[in-house]
Amino acid sequence: MSLPRYDHFINGASVPPASGDYFDTENPYTGEVWAHIARGNAADVDAAVAAAKAAFEGPWGGLTATRRGQLLRRLADLVIEHAPRLAEIEQRDNGKLSSEVVAQVRYMGEYFHYYAGLADKVESKVIPTDKPGVFTFTRYEAKGVVAIITPWNSPLTLTSWKLAPALAAGCVAVVKPSEFTSASMLEFAALFEQAGFPPGVVNVVTGFGAEVGEPLVTHPDVAHIGFTGGELAGKRIYEAAARNLKTVTLELGGKSPNIIFDDADLDQAVKGVVSGIFAASGQSCQAGSRVLVQESIHDELIRRLVEFVGTAKLGDPTRPDTQIGPIATRPQFEKVLDYIRIAREEGARCVLGGKARPDLGAGQFVEPTIFTGVDNRMRIAQEEVFGPVLCIIPFKDEADAIRIGNDILYGLAGAVWTRSLHRALYVTERLKAGTVWVNNYRATSFTTPFGGYKRSGIGRESGSDAIHEYLDTKSVWISTDLDVPNPFIRR
Repeated sequence: MSLPRYDHFINGASVPPASGDYFDTENPYTGEVWAHIARGNAADVDAAVAAAKAAFEGPWGGLTATRRGQLLRRLADLVIEHAPRLAEIEQRDNGKLSSEVVAQVRYMGEYFHYYAGLADKVESKVIPTDKPGVFTFTRYEAKGVVAIITPWNSPLTLTSWKLAPALAAGCVAVVKPSEFTSASMLEFAALFEQAGFPPGVVNVVTGFGAEVGEPLVTHPDVAHIGFTGGELAGKRIYEAAARNLKTVTLELGGKSPNIIFDDADLDQAVKGVVSGIFAASGQSCQAGSRVLVQESIHDELIRRLVEFVGTAKLGDPTRPDTQIGPIATRPQFEKVLDYIRIAREEGARCVLGGKARPDLGAGQFVEPTIFTGVDNRMRIAQEEVFGPVLCIIPFKDEADAIRIGNDILYGLAGAVWTRSLHRALYVTERLKAGTVWVNNYRATSFTTPFGGYKRSGIGRESGSDAIHEYLDTKSVWISTDLDVPNPFIRR
């Protein structure tokens, strides 16, 4: 039986790779190759960028903002209609729980609905000026061709966070999904044609970073790069963009503190800890991988957490009763195990898990793992693991919690668990993070900006702020004088 073969999506059509080469994509639960993906190169990138540029300068650029919004609304409806199929393909590629992936893909439709409504509501300003005889105003204009590069943990969701505001702003895009999870993006791209978008507005080139990502980032006709992924890749993209003075939106890693005070509802806090680190097998940039717990409740919190997490069911991610699925890629699986070894060598105590589960599926499972006795200076507390591995760190009081919470190179997210409104406001104000939850964890919305402080990134996604990442501001000066003033003196 022949396996499905996916080509690039360029200028509104499936296009074979210029090289004629394909690579395999595997199901992380079964370990089986289930499809072949086009292996792109610089020639494919050139073709995709040329198609995008032609659309921007032609039919797409000629549409009103209202018309763009109508097309985005139609796309949103198609996403919701096709969510089960898209989710099935994405789940097959990255091994996340089917129940979560279906919900995520359906919610993608809401992102496109939101930006459909926002497309014709980006209003410029008439500016009173101190200069007599002139009338000034601003215009917001689309940057042009945008490169979107996304990771394997939530490929469709994280693409929509960039693509929806970019299209609403009037930009066009070339998407490079992770080589581990390309199929769902190619299936999604076909919906743009059904929705009535002009060819070339959205293009997808699949392949590897050095062969596709680098030529895309450095292409002279790409004006902006939107990237979600690891810190090292983000730095390389930022450096390459800087050489050509391109703008970027970077959503990078995190080592987020989940802070539990002694007045918290411990039952709810335990659920928040589980949601923060063990949902999605810990493969989330916003994972609450450091639990900071007040000393007076330290032992009780650990007891409840170990008891709760010890009942979690690992297994087939397509089954509705499965709670923890496999690690999405073999390299990431090995990395998680390596960090567990490092934690033990540093002196941290493993009170739950700490092992692989070769008896499940193709063996790409790691037990939910909890370490106590962690000092915040340890590598296990400072470096992003991106797996189901939790560090528990005690603290004395508010000042100590804030100090430990901020003693990190990252600043993507954090959470505070307390019944005190004063404490909640005091601590959230002082945590250096782009998102801080109070008595909940991992909630996001198309209405609310998301992004990081420090090494967790640059710029914001979601909410009305995000559309301005894809717009340039132009100031227009109109003379109302009947006579030209002295041309040798600046007005």
